Amino acid sequence: MSWDFSTDHDYQEQLDWMREFVRAEIWPLESIWHELGLDGLKAAMAPLQEQVKARGLWATHLPPELGGQGMGQVKLGLMHEILGTSPIAPLAFGNAAPDSGNSEILAMAGTPEQKDRWLHPLLAGDLRSAFSMTEPNSPGSDPTQLRTRAVRDGDGWVIDGLKWFTSNGSIADFLIVMAVTSPEARPSQRASMFIVPVDTPGVEIVRDVPTMEHPAEHFGGYGGHSEVVYEGVRVPGEALLGAEGEGFVLAQQRLGPGRIHHCMRWLGVARRAFDMMCERATYRQAHGSLLAQKQTVQNWIADSAAEMQAARLMTLHAAWVMDTEGHRAARTDVALIKFYGAKVLHDVVDRAVQAHGSLGYSTDLPLEQMYRFARAARIYDGPDEVHRQSVARHILAGYSPPIDEVPSEHLPTRREQARERFAHLLEAVTAND
Repeated sequence: MSWDFSTDHDYQEQLDWMREFVRAEIWPLESIWHELGLDGLKAAMAPLQEQVKARGLWATHLPPELGGQGMGQVKLGLMHEILGTSPIAPLAFGNAAPDSGNSEILAMAGTPEQKDRWLHPLLAGDLRSAFSMTEPNSPGSDPTQLRTRAVRDGDGWVIDGLKWFTSNGSIADFLIVMAVTSPEARPSQRASMFIVPVDTPGVEIVRDVPTMEHPAEHFGGYGGHSEVVYEGVRVPGEALLGAEGEGFVLAQQRLGPGRIHHCMRWLGVARRAFDMMCERATYRQAHGSLLAQKQTVQNWIADSAAEMQAARLMTLHAAWVMDTEGHRAARTDVALIKFYGAKVLHDVVDRAVQAHGSLGYSTDLPLEQMYRFARAARIYDGPDEVHRQSVARHILAGYSPPIDEVPSEHLPTRREQARERFAHLLEAVTAND
């Protein structure tokens, strides 16, 4: 196994440009993007997107034949670490969720006709998409329990069900819907994916669900999580994405890289909170000295730096495994970073809030918003508990019970075995005595 922690010179120049570009051009928009509305945000992003395209950094998650760069997960991870510092930065780079993941599915499983109708306009920014899998009445941690059904009807399908947390559903032009097509099949072969235009009769976008991250009632804005009713939604046979029963396989291939991108974006958020905490320590006086001179604050800074570095290396390693050995080989590494990265994000932001006191709790700084965002990280793309279980199962598969349940490191047993093995040496020692 070879290791290389370097970044090639040309790409490092791109990363440096991205870092300055995001800070100078996108961070200033953060405080007003809700005021701009969807059309205003799109207008503000248009010239920025042109700069990104001129640098060859547009939709880099896709292969060159589809207008991307085919960068691989390590380079994408380094990119997303920078984009993660702002919730709207991915819009400027053509890789905002859920469009990025949906474009990967369409690129991977779409027919030429589906790519012409949906993928190419999506990449051009002419269409928006949403991924509709999560349901309020079945556990997201166990997608084999999905209740939404798609039943064959002549040459087409009829979809019935209730979804929610369909991100960007209220502004999407089409939805990729996960529905059970073969209830009696093996769990991993029960569901299929369908492309459903939002104006299809029977599709009702009920609301954008208020959340801890976005508690105010709103509808039709970027970043919303929609509740969607599918009632007698009739779609043609060509709406099927990939093969029948392939939904879970496609979802896993979508979620693996997505989790790496999530974790790297979380590191971007954590770093921004960390910088605020360190800055605070340099000027805030309390009880006769700067916060920077308080041992507790020093511990927070040191612990945060160590945890972020560990999470970063773990995530880039998972990306490297995926690049060199494929999705399946990286499954345990990806599960590991998902729950560890979420904890690091939460803990670093929490310390930064604490260091700022009432200012950190107020909306005068982005920390309180980061804190609410961080809590969701332990749920998105599978709860922490499921990923921990997955990691533990994989690790334990490499172990077996000892003979007669005597621990392998049982010292009396090992001592007796050593005495038998080295009896001639022990006899020599005794003879010398």
